[in-house]
Amino acid sequence: MTVLITVWGASPGVGKSTLCAGLSRWLADTGLRVDHFREEEILTRPQFASVAAEFETTGTVAPATLIASTARFVDAVVANGDDVVVADALMPFVPTLLAMGHGEAAIDAFMTQLTEVLARVHPVMVFLDGDAGAALSRAVTREGEQWLDWFIGKLAAHEVTPPVADLASAVTYLRHERAVTLDAVRRKGWGLVMIDRADERPPDEVLQATQRALGRLGLLPTSPPEPSA
Repeated sequence: MTVLITVWGASPGVGKSTLCAGLSRWLADTGLRVDHFREEEILTRPQFASVAAEFETTGTVAPATLIASTARFVDAVVANGDDVVVADALMPFVPTLLAMGHGEAAIDAFMTQLTEVLARVHPVMVFLDGDAGAALSRAVTREGEQWLDWFIGKLAAHEVTPPVADLASAVTYLRHERAVTLDAVRRKGWGLVMIDRADERPPDEVLQATQRALGRLGLLPTSPPEPSA
């Protein structure tokens, strides 16, 4: 059985990419065939060429384009014989749909289609939870103040709801994005692993907590032992 682990979080800066790299190494070390799908690869993976072309041409991507590209990706994963895909901020595309103005009814219909397409790769979301404001501060420390201006500007340009014009409104929007994303995944019956206080914990602790949680789902190799009380 192929497993798709898609990693999301409460905010940029919460540690998604670091966790994806750690999970990919761990799973590969167990002898599994692992595809590490990095966030920026959606613009270069051949199965998502239509997504990249549509976005470049129009600045938006239709839900049908996302579904068709995902179906091609699932076909490729199965054909390659991959055991696990570790995807950094890819599916379920809910933040993308919100940014493009789709309401919750449209997102629900999209998620129904997406879940059917992903049936062959058993989707599991790992959600790194925490304080969005604190995580954004971590991102600024890493990327610089100009990154925050770019991020706020991107959200403002998409005219998201609630609207974003500054740091405080960006945090409010990210909390809304979190709620809609988690609700959509839960209602469609995806596996869900919540890692609390991810913005406060060191990366190795987040990785170990994720390994244990995935192990309890019974989908992956033996995980590290639970910490003693």
